[in-house]
Amino acid sequence: MILPTIDITNQSFSDEKLSNLIKSLNLIGEIILRVPNVSETSALSKFLESFPLDRYWIFPIQDVGSNDIEDIIHLLDMGAQKVVIPSSQILAGGNISELPADRIIANLNSRDISSTNVEELIENLSISSSGYLVTISNDETVSKVVRSIPEKLLKDFSNFTRIAQNKILSSGGVSKVGLILHPENFYISSLEFVKQLSEFSAELVVSIDQLTLDENVNGLLNIADAFNCSLKSDRPDGLIVTVVVDEGGVAMGVVYSSTESVREALKTRKGVYQSRKRGLWYKGATSGSVQELKAIQVDCDGDSLRFVVKQHGTGFCHLNTRTCFGADHGLTALEGTLQSRKVSSPPESYTQRLFQNPDLLRSKIMEEADELCSASTKEEIAWETADLFYFALVKCIANGVSLADVELQLDQRAKKITRRPGNAKPKWDESIKSSNEKESPPPKTDYMVPTIMTSKEEFIKMQKFSLFEISRAQRISLLQRPIIKSDDIIAKVRPIIEDVRKRGDAALIEYTAKFDGVQLKEPVISAPFLPESMELDEATRHAIDQAFDNIYKFHDAQYDRSTLVIETMPGVTCSRFSRPIERVGLYVPGGTAILPSTALMLGIPAKVAGCKEIVIASPPRKDGTVVPEVMYVAHKVGASKVVLAGGAQAIAALAYGTDTVPKVDKICGPGNQYVTAAKMLAQNDSSAMVSIDMPAGPSELLVIADNTSIPAYVASDLLSQAEHGTDSQVVLVGVSLTSEHLSNIEREIHEQASCLPRVDIVRESIPKSFILEVSNMDEAIKFANDYAPEHLILHIEDAESLVEKVQNAGSVFVGAYSPESCGDYASGTNHTLPTYGYARMYSGVNTLTFLKHITAQKLTKEGLKNLGHVVMRLAEIEELEAHRNAVHVRIRDLENE
Repeated sequence: MILPTIDITNQSFSDEKLSNLIKSLNLIGEIILRVPNVSETSALSKFLESFPLDRYWIFPIQDVGSNDIEDIIHLLDMGAQKVVIPSSQILAGGNISELPADRIIANLNSRDISSTNVEELIENLSISSSGYLVTISNDETVSKVVRSIPEKLLKDFSNFTRIAQNKILSSGGVSKVGLILHPENFYISSLEFVKQLSEFSAELVVSIDQLTLDENVNGLLNIADAFNCSLKSDRPDGLIVTVVVDEGGVAMGVVYSSTESVREALKTRKGVYQSRKRGLWYKGATSGSVQELKAIQVDCDGDSLRFVVKQHGTGFCHLNTRTCFGADHGLTALEGTLQSRKVSSPPESYTQRLFQNPDLLRSKIMEEADELCSASTKEEIAWETADLFYFALVKCIANGVSLADVELQLDQRAKKITRRPGNAKPKWDESIKSSNEKESPPPKTDYMVPTIMTSKEEFIKMQKFSLFEISRAQRISLLQRPIIKSDDIIAKVRPIIEDVRKRGDAALIEYTAKFDGVQLKEPVISAPFLPESMELDEATRHAIDQAFDNIYKFHDAQYDRSTLVIETMPGVTCSRFSRPIERVGLYVPGGTAILPSTALMLGIPAKVAGCKEIVIASPPRKDGTVVPEVMYVAHKVGASKVVLAGGAQAIAALAYGTDTVPKVDKICGPGNQYVTAAKMLAQNDSSAMVSIDMPAGPSELLVIADNTSIPAYVASDLLSQAEHGTDSQVVLVGVSLTSEHLSNIEREIHEQASCLPRVDIVRESIPKSFILEVSNMDEAIKFANDYAPEHLILHIEDAESLVEKVQNAGSVFVGAYSPESCGDYASGTNHTLPTYGYARMYSGVNTLTFLKHITAQKLTKEGLKNLGHVVMRLAEIEELEAHRNAVHVRIRDLENE
């Protein structure tokens, strides 16, 4: 077998052939991903968005050190199966010993395995690792002619593998051992050598650029051949017994595989087998019951295979049943029954009522969960669990979620090594209920008196942690945002984008009717806008005008209209100048709030930059119009069009254009996860030729507060972001807060939240948020910089002195009288900011967002004489003769003058 490696920093993965190769490699085992270092995960995240691998290792190009423990934990939590760490670092002990041994691979060199104390070495490494990659050092002598390595080195490696695999791992199985050959010293795509290593159960590490799915490609190794050479058959015909199972592991039938059928299965990623009568058997080719191949697994002896498939159509068996072993049972049978009843059950049936009535289904789930909690005997618990499973599975099927999807979530969680605290939400926390029953009612304040107080058991409360009581892993967990199921979201968004791209305005009108409940005749309002569409009361008009002036003044000051000119050497002048992006699309969300402020924050910098065409997209109201506040802003910023659409369909219209919607060059603006996914898909499609401002996630805010802070102000700032949505997250970092001061803040949160019209949203977002108690300001600012919040508020004494220590934040609000709300609306700074930790590498929207910079250079004769020989030499090194010649013909003429 082989262990394929992919350098994710040096590959263009848009090539279809390369993409198919990666997907096929994912079917047969682990894939090693080479990354620059363990702390940089942006490229890894982007790669995994395109290729959601089942099992992958991380092999950092830069050696891992003892200080990288938190980053390694983060990689494992992201889903990495294993991380490769130098054996010297593992043997040094320290923080590495905190990592689970079954997730660590030791990297050694050939000198290590040639030593006399190999058994002792393996004994020491096996405490903290579960496998080994042995690298032949660059100075090893390897024959290029016979394509083999020295006999002694091979013998040493064989001996090392035998000793390593004689030791059964505590988690089960044996250590995986791979050999890395330096590409300058060895022709690594040698099938003969793969076979040689497979004889003692070792694997060859091979770069993906040495692999192919095609046959007989000179210099490349066919992955099916590499896979097949490790298989053993005791049959005269050489066929391999193959068990076919579904995604849940349920056996569907037993068939045979051959070298050829495995090759076809890997190439097509479908169920392809070897029939003893008919030859190659493409499952479902005639019946339509095709199988989508999910994995090919080899048993421990290498003499049988297991194909994991997603079965389509009626089933696997020729008797028209799903399996060859009779009817399904248990959860698998229930899933099939519910899927069938969703399509065909009578409208008056109970199951169909559950599908059609989400409120009834929710009530039944709550009822059964409560009855399960009250059950005590074995029979009662089994009975109530079965009831709860039934109603939970109805909800899954109603929303297109399969048992395989649920099991995938369980598998992904199992890969995490950090764990959430596991506290119950306040609504369900019995300890909070009993505690609150002993407390006196919170005192009323003079600035906000609740009209209706929630009951004590519904006390709105954040989670609470102390930095000096939590582990490193728990600290890392607190820094992480809730996981967004990007695959599911993209799967829903992509068809919408494609439909709008193909059908234009017709699709846009249909989706607006479907998602917004509005039937439009035309999807666009063109300038000049009718005065009646912008009618506002005087107070609102004045507020927008004042906000406009402040925001314009701040963004205009950001625009350096001068040209940068530098003479880099005599006769060589370089310059840089800015030009506006010509056509921009601005997305202004609707949904749960009306946001004319977003139109200001996007439209003003675009106007300042001088963009020739500004197109605003915003979901319409039920009467098919856009709120007058947004229309008024559109008029003030000089927008040419207002698109009456939201969601992914609006982004698609802006990205590709329709008959009435102009295609834009850049799309800016916040939105929900579907809008964000649509923006990312459009940007990644080279045919769209469109860029975006930044990736985004739910709204977030972090407050640093000490004992000089005013509890009412702190609470109000936390709630100002918590009301955005149920997925919003707010964090309070308390610096040596007294228990009384912290208690006052918590009471203020509850009291103020109870008065808010959006209290139901706050009830969900606040319990997901947390308070972190720290001892000093250095700990507070370090956590804030690691968290990289969208909004950072400093409720501390001498707040201005801390600003210079802020490294990562979207926008900072300094002192008790700088509420985040002012930045959201009218102080002058922009409120379209990076979320989800992207403040580490992105700025918020600003005037430069709508500008591009162009460079120019001018060389005189003297300049070309001075620089020409440098350029020609560098071109020679890179073997680009035409580059060299372009300078040479000029230098020749100058020298002949």
